[in-house]
Amino acid sequence: MTELHRVSPYRQIGGEAGVHRLVNVFYDIVENDPVGAPLLILHNRGHGIAHAREAQFEFLSGFLGGPQLYAEHHGHSNVRKMHEHLAIGAAERDAWIACMEKALHALAAEPGICKLLMRHFSRVAETLRTKD
Repeated sequence: MTELHRVSPYRQIGGEAGVHRLVNVFYDIVENDPVGAPLLILHNRGHGIAHAREAQFEFLSGFLGGPQLYAEHHGHSNVRKMHEHLAIGAAERDAWIACMEKALHALAAEPGICKLLMRHFSRVAETLRTKD
């Protein structure tokens, strides 16, 4: 096993501070980059970006191997359940993936961790599709 695979993704991106940076850069892109427009529309129909930033931080903390904050606060960390009220199609999936790729690139994350994370994120994003 390589050193990269022994350390959790949570630690590889900088722990709590790294997850906060990733989430903040991601949502800054969602709010300001045209590629994030489909996501901004979804969030504005729901609980808003501020809520999404906090929920995403809590979820990614546990998803990446850190504290299970989302489950502690909400009793589960089932991403399908979290998103069941939304109409998510290919456009929303692709926007989420593009925004996350841009966020990881902006943070200059190590290429190995970027590839690993994007493989997992892409799989999860596809499972959230509810339309198309």
